[in-house]
Amino acid sequence: MREIEEILNKVDHTLLGVDATWDDIKMIVDDGIRYNTASVCIPPSFVKRANEYAQGRIKLCTVIGFPNGYSTTGTKCFEAEDAVNNGADEIDMVINVGWVKEGKYDDILSEINEVKKACHNRLLKVIIETCLLTDEEIINMCKVINKSDADYIKTSTGFSTEGATFEVVNLMKENIDSSKMIKAAGGISSLEDADRYLDIGANRLGTSRIVKLVKNNTYV
Repeated sequence: MREIEEILNKVDHTLLGVDATWDDIKMIVDDGIRYNTASVCIPPSFVKRANEYAQGRIKLCTVIGFPNGYSTTGTKCFEAEDAVNNGADEIDMVINVGWVKEGKYDDILSEINEVKKACHNRLLKVIIETCLLTDEEIINMCKVINKSDADYIKTSTGFSTEGATFEVVNLMKENIDSSKMIKAAGGISSLEDADRYLDIGANRLGTSRIVKLVKNNTYV
């Protein structure tokens, strides 16, 4: 297994609960800095304060169109630009799953590219909520991401019926271009699973649990 530090370096340390307070977010930021995670992923309303607090010591990731993805493209673009203006370094957007079901892949591609423009060169990760899609739809979404200006394809919000699975990440790896990256998120609860996701092709891990395991020394 990889060294713990190497796994932590791939983690987007996440807190997106609707009841999160500033004290909770501050602890997430502190832990992200302490354990050198790739970023902390926090609600948009906390980005500005977290940016002022972190002072560049950790990358700040936030979410837009979250968690359902069915807000308008204009709304998503406004959210993205607002987040960037508040100090976000990375944006995780949710696609319109209904559009996938209708086969409106050109509209999804257009929306992704519009949001990417609103990100002003920040990293864009596209959440496709794989638990709601068939394998064919996941493959089609990989093709959309390949054509798009997005940087990552991401499995899940963690707020639907299921998070990442090894099978889904394998399927993504088989169909995503080498120029794009994969984020596995939702339900990653052990260092062993985190390590396996990295082995099979994930470049980032969205999880609230890995840092807690290390912090509490409960992974031994």
